[in-house]
Amino acid sequence: MWPAFLATEAFFRNRGQSKGVGGARRLRSAAALLRNGMLLLAQIPSTNLQRYRESAGALLPDERQTIYTDIPEVQSILNMGSPQDTELLNANPSPPPSPSQQINLGPSSNPTAKPSDFNFLKVIGKGSFGKVLLARHRTDDQFYAVKVLQKKAILKKKEEKHIMSERNVLLKNVKHPFLVGLHYSFQTADKLYFVLDYINGGELFYHLQRERCFLEPRARFYAAEIASALGYLHSLNIVYRDLKPENILLDSQGHIVLTDFGLCKENIEPNGTTSTFCGTPEYLAPEVLHKQPYDRTVDWWCLGAVLYEMLYGLPPFYSRNTAEMYDNILNKPLQLKPNISNAARNLLEGLLQKDRSKRLGCSQDFTEIKDHMFFSPINWDDLNAKKLTPPFNPNVSGPNDLRHFDPEFTDEPVPSSIGCSPDSALVTSSIQEAAEAFLGFSYAPSMDSYL
Repeated sequence: MWPAFLATEAFFRNRGQSKGVGGARRLRSAAALLRNGMLLLAQIPSTNLQRYRESAGALLPDERQTIYTDIPEVQSILNMGSPQDTELLNANPSPPPSPSQQINLGPSSNPTAKPSDFNFLKVIGKGSFGKVLLARHRTDDQFYAVKVLQKKAILKKKEEKHIMSERNVLLKNVKHPFLVGLHYSFQTADKLYFVLDYINGGELFYHLQRERCFLEPRARFYAAEIASALGYLHSLNIVYRDLKPENILLDSQGHIVLTDFGLCKENIEPNGTTSTFCGTPEYLAPEVLHKQPYDRTVDWWCLGAVLYEMLYGLPPFYSRNTAEMYDNILNKPLQLKPNISNAARNLLEGLLQKDRSKRLGCSQDFTEIKDHMFFSPINWDDLNAKKLTPPFNPNVSGPNDLRHFDPEFTDEPVPSSIGCSPDSALVTSSIQEAAEAFLGFSYAPSMDSYL
C-alpha cells in the first residue's frame, strides 16, 4: 500500500514482456502523478525498450516514477512499496460527485467542433483517463494528435481542476516553436477532446536509449531548444517542474518539442516560490528533497540533469537504490568525467549547484543560461526561428510513419465510440452530471491566432 499522504494517482503500468531492445519492456511512469498516470501529452509513445545503459556500467530503473504530494515525507517515499495497478478505463467508475460538489469552470465558448469532424486512424497513446489517437480532419486533411478523456474517470479522481490547468498552460504555448500546441478543445456529454500538434519523431529518451549518449554539439542543440522553451514558460510565470527525456519529443525534422504540462505551476513571479513536492526521482532538486520552498531555478537544475544524461548516458547522482540516490543528490559532490569541454563542465557545475541561491539562472533566469559560453555557437534568433539545421533527422516519411510509436498501441483497434457523440436518448443522469462538470473546457482560437 502507498503511504496515506501520497495522492492515489500514483501507480505504475506494467505492460508485461516485450520483444524490444534488451528483451524486456521497460515500464512507463505515469506522465504525472497528478493525473493517475494519464499521459498529459499522451501522444508520447511508450517505447519497447528496457532502460539499459552499459556505457555507465549500470542498469537504469525500468521505471521513472513521478511523485506528487502536498505533504512530503522523504523517508516515507524512500520506503514506499509498489502500488496496485489500476485501469480506470476498464473499471466500472463510481458515480461522479453531485452537482453541488462540481466546479463551474467558466462559460463555454460553444465551439462547433465535434468528433465526427475527424477520421480517427490509429491509437498512439493510452492513459488512465483515455486514449490519444492519430486523426485526420475530414475538411482540411490535416493530421492531429487528439487526446480523448473520459469525464467520469476524471471526476472519480477529482481531477477536473488539473485538467483545466493543463488546458490553460497549453493555450499559452501557441506562439513558441518548442512547446506542443493546442489547436482547440471540445467536448461531448461524456468525453473531453484535446486537438494537439501531431509529433512523430520519437521521445528524446527513445533516441538516447539507442545511442547511449550524444556528442556535445548535438547535446548543445537540444539543450538550447529546451532552455528556450523553459525560458518562455518562465516569462509567463509558469514553472515546468518535470523536465526529463520522456517529456521531450523530436518533431519530424529533429527539433525539440516539450510536452506534458501536468506538473506545471502557474503564477510564480520572478521571486516567487512554491513548496509542493513533485517531480521525477532522478531529477529532483536538493531543495525539493529538503522540503524547502523552491523557485524557477528548479527547472535549471533539471536542465542540467538532462544535459548531463545526454553527455554521459546516465542522470547525475544516479543509483539503483532510491535512498542512496536521494542522499547523492543532497550530499555527494558533482563528479564530471574529463571527456567534455571546459564550457560544458562549467555549465553543468552552474546548473547542478545544490544551493539554488548560487545556481546558474538564479538572478537573471534564462538570460544567464543563453549567455553562457557553452552556448556561444548558438544564434538564438536563428534557433527560435528554426533556421538551424538539427543534428539528427528522425527520417519519418510522413504523418503515417508510426515507427516511433509502440505497436502495442498502434495495433489496437480504434474504439467506435471515439468518433461519435452519445445519442441524446441514451444520456444517463451520471453522464449529464459529468457534462456539467467541465463547463469552460471547450476552446476555439480567434482567427488572428492563425495569422
